[in-house]
Amino acid sequence: MLIALIARDKPGALQTRKDTRDAHVAYLKSGDTVRQAGPLLDAAGEMCGSLVVLEVEDMAAAEAWAEADPYARAGLFESVELIEWNKVI
Repeated sequence: MLIALIARDKPGALQTRKDTRDAHVAYLKSGDTVRQAGPLLDAAGEMCGSLVVLEVEDMAAAEAWAEADPYARAGLFESVELIEWNKVI
């Protein structure tokens, strides 16, 4: 199953994102769970969140993956949504 993880950063947390980015990217690349990933951008073009498409067995696996993300562990996110997604194109 495919799951879209949509996370919004806490206000003023850009430095936390930058400080944790290398560990986060390494985590994205560490297995075969991530299908697509990239930052959300604000009106000024600054990173302000994340969109990650996961391929997992079930929602519990997506939740476990999200909780282990270095960004989540650093307290970067104000909110995280995990939504089942159907790829059309």
